[in-house]
Amino acid sequence: MDFGYSYQEEVDVLEEVSTSDLKDLVVFNDDFNTFDHVINTLVKVCRHSVEQAEQCAWIIHYKGKCTVKTGTLIDLKPKKEAICEAGIDARVL
Repeated sequence: MDFGYSYQEEVDVLEEVSTSDLKDLVVFNDDFNTFDHVINTLVKVCRHSVEQAEQCAWIIHYKGKCTVKTGTLIDLKPKKEAICEAGIDARVL
């Protein structure tokens, strides 16, 4: 039976996110900064938990580098600059 009603269904469309725009913020090992300084900087700048920052510090120590954050260049550039201002070698790759 047709009552003369018509309807239009609304559908949400997900936008495809390109992962090619994502960069890594990498912190490198040195012989100058203490574990505590690196950990405190990662907690402050990257908003890591203390445990996460400590794990990154150990990875940096043993592997020579660690990706501490992934994101767009616009998001990572101020974080890189803040880490470098703390005397720690960091690069966006």
